[in-house]
Amino acid sequence: MSADPDPRYVLHRITPSEWVINDLRFAPDDPRHVVACVYEMAPTEVEVVWLRDLPLAVRYGSPFEVLEQIERIQSTSRATRPIAIPHLPPLFAD
Repeated sequence: MSADPDPRYVLHRITPSEWVINDLRFAPDDPRHVVACVYEMAPTEVEVVWLRDLPLAVRYGSPFEVLEQIERIQSTSRATRPIAIPHLPPLFAD
């Protein structure tokens, strides 16, 4: 697994059981900088408080899974070109 040399999202540990995920596109004083807060509920379970409207779950196995999901949803949402819709000539009424 190769690390992205210029990542958009980073995971920062705040306490032994709390993390935040930051979006580096925004300045640290911008409210959009913090994407999510992650709290450890058990050794193999974390709960996420989303600070953005993202269609993602609130429970994961680790904070790294949360980061992977954010990266995955952001990369796929803009990864494809628009789909061309074939146009037909108008129907002629007699």
